[in-house]
Amino acid sequence: MAFDLMVKRIYKQPAADDGQRVLVDRIWPRGISKQDAALTLWLKEIAPSDDLRKWFGHVPARWAEFQERYGAELDGNGEAVAQLRALLGKGRVTLLYGAHDEAHNNAVALAAYLRGTG
Repeated sequence: MAFDLMVKRIYKQPAADDGQRVLVDRIWPRGISKQDAALTLWLKEIAPSDDLRKWFGHVPARWAEFQERYGAELDGNGEAVAQLRALLGKGRVTLLYGAHDEAHNNAVALAAYLRGTG
């Protein structure tokens, strides 16, 4: 299934071509007001569990296993995944995250999962 999906750090300025902006972190990012976030939705239910998030700790050496474990959590989280897929059916969606690491974070893993590549 082809759809228009982007991943962006929430600290970057919102852009007109972001489409629907969805924060996929369980914890609200520091220093960002809800107005400045310009969110369509805060889907914290789709974020990794606290245990998985703490285990991963953004350690790149754990990335592959994090993706596997998070994928298993997403497999069991049909309602949140369906909600996100419904938004994707309406046009571009930008997954937003707060982590410093732009390559190893839950939004990147979620995008790969949705694309069937993770």
